Formats: sequence, C-alpha cells, structure tokens
Amino acid sequence: MILVLFTLSLNIAKGQQYPVYSQYIFNPLVINPAVAGSHVQVSATAMHRNQWVNFEGAPKTLNFSAHTSLLKNKIGVGLMVSDDKIGSYSNQSVFGSYAYIIRSPLGTFSMGLQAGLNVTSADFSNVQRDITDESFTNFTNKLKPNFGAGVYYSNDVLFAGFSVPFILNNNVSSSAEALLNEISEARYYYLHGGLILPLNRMKTVQLNPTLLIRAQEGQPLSMDINAGFIFYDVCSIGLSYRNVEGIVSYIQLKLSDELNFGYSYDWTTSDINRYSSGTHEFSLNYRFRIRKIHGNVECPSVFKF
Repeated sequence: MILVLFTLSLNIAKGQQYPVYSQYIFNPLVINPAVAGSHVQVSATAMHRNQWVNFEGAPKTLNFSAHTSLLKNKIGVGLMVSDDKIGSYSNQSVFGSYAYIIRSPLGTFSMGLQAGLNVTSADFSNVQRDITDESFTNFTNKLKPNFGAGVYYSNDVLFAGFSVPFILNNNVSSSAEALLNEISEARYYYLHGGLILPLNRMKTVQLNPTLLIRAQEGQPLSMDINAGFIFYDVCSIGLSYRNVEGIVSYIQLKLSDELNFGYSYDWTTSDINRYSSGTHEFSLNYRFRIRKIHGNVECPSVFKF
C-alpha cells in the first residue's frame, strides 16, 4: 500500500510541480514578479496550504513573501521563500524579484524579473522498498537555479498581468524517477486580470470579478473564474470556479490598518474527493510604511490592485 501511495505521489509531482495557490488574488507576487512594489509600503505575507486533507502524501506548502517600493516608487523589490512537500519529495525555493515601475495618470505599469534557487530532495525512509534497490538510494539533493519575468498594469478600476515565473526546464530526475520517466521542471504561464466595480454611490459595496488562466507545459489548461464582493473596504468574500479542480470559497478580513487575514477552502469535485475532505489555505498579511523610504505617498487600499 505504501508503495502504491509512493507511486501516486510521483504522478502528483509530475502533474503539479509548483504550488497552486487559491489566495493569489490577495498576494499576486506568488505568480508574477512584476507585482513587487505595487502595495507601495512593505507588505509581508505568510501562507499555509494543506491540499487534499486526509489524503496521504498530498501537497503541503508554506510560503513567505515580502515586497516594497523604493526610490520614490520607481522600483519594487521582493523576496519569496517556500517549502513544498509532496509525498516523499520536498522542494525548497528562494527567489528575489525586481520591478521597474512606470506611473502615469492612466495607471501604473511595471516590468518584473525574478531569480533564485530550487532545492529538490527526497526521503524514502517511510517507503516500503528493497533496501538494496539503488533506485531508492541514489537520489541526491538537486540544487537548480531558475528565473522568470512578468508585466503588470493597474489603476483604480482594473488590473492585468502576464508572467512566466519559471523559464528554465531543469532536469530533476534520479534513478528512482527513471522508473516512471524522467521528471523535469515545467514552464508555467499566467494571464490574470480583474475589475473593481462599485455597486452603490458610497462605494461601500463593490464587485470584484477576476480571471486567471494558468498554462503548464504537458498539462491541460487551467482557468479560475472568481467573483468577490468587497464590503466597506474591510471584508472581501467570494467564490471561484476552477475548471480542473472544483469550487473555491474565500474570505479576507482587514483586522487593522496593518494586519489582514485570509482563508480559502477548495471544494474538490474530482475523484480525489472520495478520499479527501478538501483543501485549506490560510494567509496573514502585515503592511507598514517606513517614512524615510516611502514618504507621504498614498498607499493603496488592502483590496485595491
């Protein structure tokens, strides 16, 4: 049974090599480096995703990211650190991002780059196997550099972005994976956009439709269609339809001027729902301004792009 789960975890690793976040809506830096500096002030976010709860070997992800604008909002810099575990495999990564920001009366346009390292490792200690089988003993840590790029545009009403966060197709196979064909890092493409539309004169209730098209080499096209409502710039509640997975419900609360909390639950509609009770994702965002760096420049609302 353990060997079967191990084999399944390899298939999961091939199909989903990087985390699929549901709360990218509130932290788009996880899919687009050009977003760095878009919040003006320092914006730090911790995220935890527990995918397919009760399913042995399912992905579990920890992510920390932070970004800010510098030089009077002319550039943005960011940092992203993640720890992703799938079955016997784990992937740690550290990426830095840089964005050149162009501001005009029509909105803000930025071009971003990111670069960093992925470290892939495996722990077969809990896998039922023949200890003399070199297929399970020759896996060594794989340290691979990668880089990506993106563009991003936003104003008070809409945003749009396109990114390829990981461009290199690094090979991370070992003799173990060779049993099921070699594994290499797939290239991802993200096209995302959205609107904020006031529903009353006081703008206390706003409609926030967004769209994400996610393309991964060798996998079916994935699309998230999101519809959220923002109430009094304090709370955002919404639903997402993901064509290859199911329904996502989410909420974000502004706890104070600095602190924001988010939670989402993925309702799995595939055959996995027979073994799993869904996916939980939590986020905690903290924002603060450094006067010597950011001056008196107005920072956007938590729910603005």
